[in-house]
Amino acid sequence: MPTIETRYLGDLRTEAVHLQSGTRILIDAPTDNNGRGEAFSPTDLVAASLGSCMMTIMGIAARRDGIDLTDSQMSITKIMSAEPPRRIARIEVHLTMQTPSELSESDRTKLERAARTCPVALSLHPDIEQAITFEWTSLSVMS
Repeated sequence: MPTIETRYLGDLRTEAVHLQSGTRILIDAPTDNNGRGEAFSPTDLVAASLGSCMMTIMGIAARRDGIDLTDSQMSITKIMSAEPPRRIARIEVHLTMQTPSELSESDRTKLERAARTCPVALSLHPDIEQAITFEWTSLSVMS
């Protein structure tokens, strides 16, 4: 059974529908590739998927260990290859992890390993460089 149905709307725009939830996403070609750039591009979604997958897998591991990662954030930069063929060359993910209290080095290592081995990270072609950085802060240290 399909997971997603996508329809071409014209003018280099598609709409993808997640069949289980009905959630819709508009997708545009980027401005540097003849598009309007008014929505995520297909390659933007790849980069966003990597970051979301990392945070989700970390969340699963954290929940299992009683660690709260609420309000953690990330910034993602997608870099396209300057050489043909057009493709993603590098995805930079900077995760700013916020926890209620200071985590042990062991807990941090376990969560970082979970992120780096998420299904999207393992599914991307090895030629796509994944530059992942973590910044850890705790509310107890910030007080």
